[in-house]
Amino acid sequence: MKSYILAGLVFLILIVVGNSLFVVKETERAVLLQFGELVQADIASGLHVKIPWVNTVRKFDARIQTQDTTPERFLTLEQKALEVNSYAKWRIVDVRQFYVSTNGNEATAGNLLADRINDGLRDQIGARNLQEVVAGERDQLSADLRTDLNESTALDLGIEVIDVRVKRIDLPDDVRSSVYERMITERNREAQQLRSRGEELAIGIRADADRQSTIFRAEAYRDSERIRGEGDAQATAIYADVYTKDPEFFSFTRSLNAYRSTFNSKGDVLLLDPNSEYFKYLKNENLAQ
Repeated sequence: MKSYILAGLVFLILIVVGNSLFVVKETERAVLLQFGELVQADIASGLHVKIPWVNTVRKFDARIQTQDTTPERFLTLEQKALEVNSYAKWRIVDVRQFYVSTNGNEATAGNLLADRINDGLRDQIGARNLQEVVAGERDQLSADLRTDLNESTALDLGIEVIDVRVKRIDLPDDVRSSVYERMITERNREAQQLRSRGEELAIGIRADADRQSTIFRAEAYRDSERIRGEGDAQATAIYADVYTKDPEFFSFTRSLNAYRSTFNSKGDVLLLDPNSEYFKYLKNENLAQ
């Protein structure tokens, strides 16, 4: 009988000790409740003691959490509709406020954060045009949204937003066709502007080439005429020098060239006076001898 009582006491002691001790891991944050009322927040990691059946310990994951948001439709600055899908990285920084605002429910915290993210995206996208949202200021949009969220989430929810990113941006089906048509029209307009600019440059280049060609031809003709004149002058000087040295031989040579040119074609017919000066060397007996 005593052995049963002793065993019962040992078992009761083990139960009491087991319910009196608890461990908080490094990756956890914890609060201590007494009959459901918060009495100690942000318990440090390690081994701790509580009053069995009086105190209750609630533990929360202190690591970075990921919250996906459902795609929402937002309007840009030029009133163009976009479907935006985003996500956020967050963690608990104020355990007391986290427990008070969400009752320690991480899903509730995620849903509240998702609503705030969508509200923030609506404001940020509404202040930018389509180009800035899609490419131009996408990183800046995320940074501004994270800053705005952290101004309130730490105080209201006890969490810190580490990062907010836009995963995907789509055009709604009802506006996709019209947007694509506008994009095609815009690209065609830009292409036409580039073609017109290129044609304008080409006309200028051709005109300059024609002008330079005309100048080069004129200069070449001028130089050729000058050279030809200089050659003629030199030839005339040579002829004059030869003529002064032997006028008779010069006259004879010119007559031979004239005879060669005149009688070169057998079909030519000449009607000349036999006693004309033209035939004086043909009738000169001294030359014939």
